Amino acid sequence: MIKYIEKVTLPCYDTDAAWRLKPSSFMNLAQEAAGRHAVYLGFGYDELIKANTAWILSRVHVEFIDAPKWREEITLTTWHKGLNRLFFLRDFLLTDAQGRERVKATTSWLVLNLETRRLVRDPKLMEDGTVCTDNVLEVPADKVVMPKGVEPEFVMEHIVAYSDIDTNAHANNAMYMQWAMDAVDYQTASTRAVKEFTINFNHETKAGDKVAIYRISEEREDGLHIFIEGRLPEAQSFIVEIVFSL
Repeated sequence: MIKYIEKVTLPCYDTDAAWRLKPSSFMNLAQEAAGRHAVYLGFGYDELIKANTAWILSRVHVEFIDAPKWREEITLTTWHKGLNRLFFLRDFLLTDAQGRERVKATTSWLVLNLETRRLVRDPKLMEDGTVCTDNVLEVPADKVVMPKGVEPEFVMEHIVAYSDIDTNAHANNAMYMQWAMDAVDYQTASTRAVKEFTINFNHETKAGDKVAIYRISEEREDGLHIFIEGRLPEAQSFIVEIVFSL
């Protein structure tokens, strides 16, 4: 099974006030499908943890062609593309009951030794038998930087709490996207469709950490670009660029 396929009927709790799939909910769907596929291929959580290693999501780029809505039956397909420079790449394609492409995504992952915090290169992850080189998006997720010459606006401070934490005892990747959407003004977030977003995860956060969240907004020809940055006292935790429809 080079490609993993699963069908989902979109529940209400994964959609917003306009019934559209939330960006953070797509992240949740994607990470769970990736985990199940990795188990099948022989390098899922249970295998990696034996060597005190784990998959760490580093970068994500998602394009919403037409966000699916509450109660729609959707099909999520994912595949592992092997090593590209520092990262292991994995793509996702979400289609509807008519086979139309609705969401496309590419993700970049690291394998980390949880004790030494060093990167690991496991030969099993590069075997031809597990790799599919199809590209749903041609270019891997890029590095995001805040625009120069603009003073970011402080929006809020988020204290990492119980509902943010995952099985690795740090904030789950989908929660950062939830914080980012909460940092967008509600009128924009609830009325404009998300066209795409790119998020970089640069420093983990744990329970009790205080994340200061800043925002820069720029109207451009292709839409409203909002940059959200989460800062810890010692490092940038995450940064995301969200493009909303005009």
